[in-house]
Amino acid sequence: MSRKWLAAATVGALALGVSACGSSSSSSSSTGSAVASSSGSVSATLNGSGSTFAAPIYQQLGSELKSKGLTINYQAVGSGQGISDLTNKSTLFAGSDPPMKDDELAAAKKNGQPVHVPTAFGAITISYNLDGVKSGLKFDGPTLANIFLGKIKKWNDPAIAKLNPGMSLPAQTITVVHRSDESGTTKGFTSFLADQSPEWKSKVGADKTVKWPTGTGAKGNDGVAAAIKQTPGAIGYVEQAYALQNGFTYGYVKNNAGKFVAPSIPSVTAAGQGVSIPSDLRFTLGASNNPASYPISSQTFIVVYKDPCKAGASKGQAKGLVSFLDYILGPGQSTIKKLSYAPLPSAIDSKAKAAVKGLTCNGSPIA
Repeated sequence: MSRKWLAAATVGALALGVSACGSSSSSSSSTGSAVASSSGSVSATLNGSGSTFAAPIYQQLGSELKSKGLTINYQAVGSGQGISDLTNKSTLFAGSDPPMKDDELAAAKKNGQPVHVPTAFGAITISYNLDGVKSGLKFDGPTLANIFLGKIKKWNDPAIAKLNPGMSLPAQTITVVHRSDESGTTKGFTSFLADQSPEWKSKVGADKTVKWPTGTGAKGNDGVAAAIKQTPGAIGYVEQAYALQNGFTYGYVKNNAGKFVAPSIPSVTAAGQGVSIPSDLRFTLGASNNPASYPISSQTFIVVYKDPCKAGASKGQAKGLVSFLDYILGPGQSTIKKLSYAPLPSAIDSKAKAAVKGLTCNGSPIA
């Protein structure tokens, strides 16, 4: 089912690009366009960019919303570029997995107050291309760190073999594949490695882009997925939906409770239980002590301006944006689950809905 939905998302993305180019409107800007229909309702084209981690979600939901008069033109360019595009007012919304940092907030505030709207949780899988080895190869944090540091070079290394007793591992060279662009998936993965390995923390660190000690870079989750698929012996980190789409084998990862856990909707949901949510919703799924949790889990956000009209949007675009966000946090949560992401826990969902309700257009509520 996941592969079928992802295929639909890909088709939807192509359709969205065509329809966005062909939209007619009485007003337009880099953030999109809006036009009042004869019935008085508003049809809007909303331009957004950012997270490749969440791209299948926004592309599929955009396809579902076409019949409701909304065209969602989303470009999967990475979380960092998405935030830059929002700050430069070239888009109406940004997709970002990590919350904005303080310096990013300060830069964006020239246009108004950014608002973080969480939309889903997802797993960052350790995917590999190893002939004869099925899904379920076990990894722990220190071993993964040493692989991505370039210290473990062969698949039959004693450190990997010790975690997988009785498994026949080939004496094949490991090819590391990582992101080349500024990525929220990278931030989530390197944060896990920094938490697990003092050497990784001191030498490489955790951010949307880092200086990789080894490996080959590829752009986007789709680029990393393609490189793994084409390279025997490769290992990389990709969002679960991309791993399923490509039929990858992926590993079980040891969590803080000492359990080896597979990426799944229940294990990602478990990672989000009990997370502390600040008033501005800029939270991060950290290392959970829940025995059922998958340890490399990530949140993803849509970031908008509290008053999108003051940032350049028309009233129709603002209304369309609220409709889009309402759909994501309502019926869209079912689609999110079908795409192999975890829907938001009710406590976070209610806070996200409150944030959307607080959006304004030139200081007035968006109705």
